[in-house]
Amino acid sequence: MSQSVKPILPGAAIGVLGSGQLGRMFAIAARQMGYRVHTFSPESDTPTGQVADTEVVASYLDLDAVRRFAQQVQVVTFEFENVPAECVETAAQLVPVRPAGSVLHITQNRLREKTFLRDNGFPTTGFAAVRAADDIASAAAKIGLPAVMKTAGSGYDGKGQAKVRALDDCTQAFQRWDNQEMIFERLVDFALEFSVIVARTLDGQLCTWGPIQNRHENHILDLSLTPAQLTSASTAEAIEMTHAVAEKLQLVGVLCIEFFYSRDGKILINELAPRPHNSGHLTIDACRTSQFEQQVRAVCGLPLGSAEFFGAAAMANLLGELWEGGEPDWAAACANPAVKLHLYGKTAARPGRKMGHLTAVANTAERAADHVLAARQRLRLTSQ
Repeated sequence: MSQSVKPILPGAAIGVLGSGQLGRMFAIAARQMGYRVHTFSPESDTPTGQVADTEVVASYLDLDAVRRFAQQVQVVTFEFENVPAECVETAAQLVPVRPAGSVLHITQNRLREKTFLRDNGFPTTGFAAVRAADDIASAAAKIGLPAVMKTAGSGYDGKGQAKVRALDDCTQAFQRWDNQEMIFERLVDFALEFSVIVARTLDGQLCTWGPIQNRHENHILDLSLTPAQLTSASTAEAIEMTHAVAEKLQLVGVLCIEFFYSRDGKILINELAPRPHNSGHLTIDACRTSQFEQQVRAVCGLPLGSAEFFGAAAMANLLGELWEGGEPDWAAACANPAVKLHLYGKTAARPGRKMGHLTAVANTAERAADHVLAARQRLRLTSQ
């Protein structure tokens, strides 16, 4: 159906496809603004479902259930991008889906995403498709080794990817993921990784938070801090690039772009996420308008809020490993009054699973990082 410029006002119901922590924080922001929230996923007692008005438990491919869900809400958004196309198309027959299914189609497959970026003139690392074992040698010859092989679909937090140094490594990686379609990427010698998050409305209003520097451990985001250690020229270039991608996608909602900043001063786009992002969680406590409130505003057709930061900020993830010695001592994390604790309500802690995060605002990014890292270390000491 065609999208209307008429705003969807508080009191209306927003549907969320997916039910993880991103949906939870979105639902909290939406309910604070007076909206009702319905969540749809195959799981029950989920992070989103615990705070939503209605939790619908059904398969994404149960299209009758999707239709009933869409009939109860005024707009649909999503909190992760691996929603089947049939689900999104079915909901879109009844209610606006924002961002649109076309954005999902591009971003849920790494080959489509990189091809979209390359074809529209955006800088990425070199890449080639591997769809059969016979493609490996030609991809390695074109891109070079060492390199990174990633599954084209369903990859996040380092899942479905491996660094390869020789042709044998490539073959083993292809076989490890059942010979599914993969992308073969040139390894980037980067000085740092950072992200830029942007919101865009139906009428084209744009609002961007400043670059957020990211540090990963075992391919999972560990620490985010802002402002990033970038020159003013590089910051402006990254923001301009982010706006251009959002415009090209005709985004309605929130988009995160993950960047590499190479040692020779070049900015390359690594990945797109058409939703709020882990690195942007610090905006809840550090900004006038969080990424989640901004998503509510954008998908409902309201004017965007200010993305002004109150100060420098940092966020540290809390992974399931912290529970290995028993329930962490949350009082220890909260002993520093500058630190904010966010837990996601997940019922089972597993290694590598994101269970919550800590944030802090300070006069410098390094000081904010010291706050959250020290608080997390106290959790580690008390949970062992």
